[in-house]
Amino acid sequence: MLLLQAPGYSAQIGTTNSRNLSQMLSQKLRPTREPNPLVRWYHEARYFLEDHWKRAWVMALWLGVCAGLFAWKFVQYRRRAVFHVMGYCVCVAKGGAETLKFNMALILLPVCRNTITCLRTKTRLGKVLPFDDNLNFHKVHNLGVAIGVGLHAISHLTCDFPRLLHATDQEYVPMKRFFGDTRPDDYWWFVKGTEGWTGVVMVVLMAIAFTLASPWFRRNRLNLPKPLKRLTGFNAFWYSHHLFVVVYILLIIHGTFLYLTKKWYKKTVPLRSSVRAVKILKVAVYPGNVLTLQMSKPQGFKCRSGQYIFLNCAAVSPFQWHPFSITSAPQDDYISVHIRTLGDWTRQLKDVFSEYEVVLLVGLGIGATPFISIVKDIVNNMKQLDADESSSDDGRSEEDGSGSSHQRKLTSSSSSSFRTRRAYFYWVTREQGSFEWFRGVMNEVAETDKKGVIELHNFCTSVYEEGDARSALIVMLQSLNHAKHGVDIVSGTRVKSHFARPNWRNVYKRIALNHRDQRIGA
Repeated sequence: MLLLQAPGYSAQIGTTNSRNLSQMLSQKLRPTREPNPLVRWYHEARYFLEDHWKRAWVMALWLGVCAGLFAWKFVQYRRRAVFHVMGYCVCVAKGGAETLKFNMALILLPVCRNTITCLRTKTRLGKVLPFDDNLNFHKVHNLGVAIGVGLHAISHLTCDFPRLLHATDQEYVPMKRFFGDTRPDDYWWFVKGTEGWTGVVMVVLMAIAFTLASPWFRRNRLNLPKPLKRLTGFNAFWYSHHLFVVVYILLIIHGTFLYLTKKWYKKTVPLRSSVRAVKILKVAVYPGNVLTLQMSKPQGFKCRSGQYIFLNCAAVSPFQWHPFSITSAPQDDYISVHIRTLGDWTRQLKDVFSEYEVVLLVGLGIGATPFISIVKDIVNNMKQLDADESSSDDGRSEEDGSGSSHQRKLTSSSSSSFRTRRAYFYWVTREQGSFEWFRGVMNEVAETDKKGVIELHNFCTSVYEEGDARSALIVMLQSLNHAKHGVDIVSGTRVKSHFARPNWRNVYKRIALNHRDQRIGA
């Protein structure tokens, strides 16, 4: 029917029908709202449990254990003699402490990455446990710890201790076996004791760790003054989290010197699998501040597509491990990762791999512009280094101690900031006239570099390669002119030009043989 109709009419009918069809579909796709709120809530709850049943039962179990421990300790102290002096405050304090012990014993488990990975891959627990939500569960644990600390500390400091100080002599009699025959004179008596100062220090350290772990500090969202900028970023979050080593030690001491009981048990040991060192095979920096690392594959290492690994660079931090997706195939004989330099750790990692003693620079045509700047920078640094060394030698000969000490400091500062000791520059271009662009720089480098630190090579690809009969005459003339006048007839500089494209295999081989066991940056 549409084919038999006129083109304009059929298009008009088709547009109208399409609009009507869209309206009909949109009306049909709108869910019908259930008028009964009980039925509606039942369906919403059922859909929620179908999607999040793993999280739901784990959270229910965790909350049930916390509530059970709190109730057990609450009832236990409700039946003791101390209740008549300290009241419900001591029940709340001890109940909060019991949940705190449980959460502190469990809080390390979600961040034991190797243990979580082993349980997820080698057991069937992954069918009932949400292992991928380990960090979220760790944050929930932190909330539980904070609530436990609040219940315990606030109840003691604002309720228990003041009631004990204001108790009558008759009411204090049952407390003598816990606090001594003489009743404490003031509030300071509780704070200066082992139980008091350990508790205060733990609260302070926890507050520091919790604050620096918040997204505002960890992700540098706060515009703090420059001196306080070190308090933000991932490094501040990471190192402040290690304050919990001190917190655990203080927690054991605090639990040993309890006022009302001497029985306290807690022991947690985080486990980590073996760590394997790898050899860096290749490093490359791509546009967009992306760093690529290609590493040797350890013996027996197995992975699947889509997995990630944790990397540690001792030159940046011996304690930090960061996850990165594996970009190499499982069949490759190497492991590669692509790292976007966003945070402080990744920026420092890029700086580490940017310090090479030997540099290979390759420029194509006008693309050699940034490398010319690098070559000039190397020349200027070598000049400064030679000047500092000569000044240092002169300073040692002088008897003025302050002057020589100052010059030696300048020398050591310059030497530490400049690491390059050898550079190779290959410039490949098609037109002979391109060599005119940087003739002055080439001559300056050739004249200044007396020690031969920078090796310059110009390649003109419009001429047949050396050894070819068609370029024999120009090669002969070039060699005679360079030997007689020290100037290359092709580039017009002191740098001798080569023809055709470089044989990169031979170039890499020669550089590798000249600099064994050294980092070569390209």
